[in-house]
Amino acid sequence: MATRLIRYVVEGSTYWGTVVGDDVVALTDDYPTTGALLESGRADWQSAAERPATHTLSEVDVISPITVPCRVMCQGANYRQHAIESGMDPDNRAFNLFFDKTDASVTGPYDPVTRPRHVQLLDHEIELGLVIGTTIDGPVTITDADLPRYVAAVTIGNDLSARDVQLPQGQYLKGKSYRGFCPLGPELLVLDEADYALLDDLTLELRVNGELRQTDSTANLLYRPAESLSELSTFCNLSPGDVVLTGTPHGTAAKSPPALVRRLATAILPEHVMWQLFIKRNTSGPFLRPGDTVSASIRTPDGSLDLGEQRTPIVADTATDGASR
Repeated sequence: MATRLIRYVVEGSTYWGTVVGDDVVALTDDYPTTGALLESGRADWQSAAERPATHTLSEVDVISPITVPCRVMCQGANYRQHAIESGMDPDNRAFNLFFDKTDASVTGPYDPVTRPRHVQLLDHEIELGLVIGTTIDGPVTITDADLPRYVAAVTIGNDLSARDVQLPQGQYLKGKSYRGFCPLGPELLVLDEADYALLDDLTLELRVNGELRQTDSTANLLYRPAESLSELSTFCNLSPGDVVLTGTPHGTAAKSPPALVRRLATAILPEHVMWQLFIKRNTSGPFLRPGDTVSASIRTPDGSLDLGEQRTPIVADTATDGASR
């Protein structure tokens, strides 16, 4: 049975704990990083069931279960319908699309996220996060059978994206890495060996102000975890506590012009003019605005694996010094 772990604050001090129903049992040792917890905390969390509860969930402030510094690696257009939505043919994919976010974007599952003043097209992307459990410092071939050696846990991620930076400027890193653009948690769900088969049967749901925007099953991933981590290992080191976001389902607010349309448009218009028209056309779309609340959940249909629910309020940028474009 998977173990539900959270990182939380009580009276200014930070703790790790296991969640049992509405109760929290604090771990007995101090783990300064997620990596340290995964490498040396197993006996501590396994024995937590023998100890009395120390808090209730309502008494604690839950923060990100992924500590920084860390790597946040991402996959793009990795669900069939989202690939189609992005103008790609999922049955004729030539490559797995990888990119990253800076760890400055990492924030907690309930923390408000500031929409930068210059951003109008703020988009949501619910994703399953694979939490790395062992060092990968060279190419490895990972199979489903030995996935437990490399992935210790899973968590919910939201790859928030400033589309009016990412697309016109061609800058994934910048457009996806503003501070707060990667809510993670609430739970670090540590998997037992029998749980790994359920990674192909998780339902992702994202709502904005209660309205369903995104939903799909991990059964529809184009590149599954073992295959993706094998390829990632050929060009990226990973450490315990790093997280790999495995792509988002269809239903994002942005509708990028298909590649053919972009080529035709740029043959007629300067590229910057094309993107100005794209931004103008999308400004009235269903992008996130101050006052919105994004909720995100991932679970199996029968609830045997449940990663909890994020709730992210979007707030206005009130800083007096402005934000850099």
